[in-house]
Amino acid sequence: MRLGDLVGSGPFSCGPDTTLSEAAVAMADSDLGSLAVVEGTTLLGLVTERDLRNAVARGMDLETATVSDVMGVEPDTFDPDLDVWDAAAWIAESGYRHLPVVDDEGRLLGVVSLRDLLKSLVDTV
Repeated sequence: MRLGDLVGSGPFSCGPDTTLSEAAVAMADSDLGSLAVVEGTTLLGLVTERDLRNAVARGMDLETATVSDVMGVEPDTFDPDLDVWDAAAWIAESGYRHLPVVDDEGRLLGVVSLRDLLKSLVDTV
């Protein structure tokens, strides 16, 4: 199975000026642990539930602070043809929980979560 097989109908994303409060609501409504931060079709970074937790712990105002204030920038990206077992090995080494999948033109196809990956691996054995 390939990583691209785990990508849904499109990435859940937001712009860099999205407030942390708006991002938290979007994640809660879609039951996701991250949002891709994009400008046009360019992936700028990822904002994760950990980023939101850390913002709360630092006392940031969630109504005025934006995802660009806390997001991870220049994330590693992954080819849709990457084997899911290779992706799992990368996650095990890196500690990341979300893998942005991009095509040959650099367009974001989606973000595969650790949960998505684990489910696919369980289904293959």
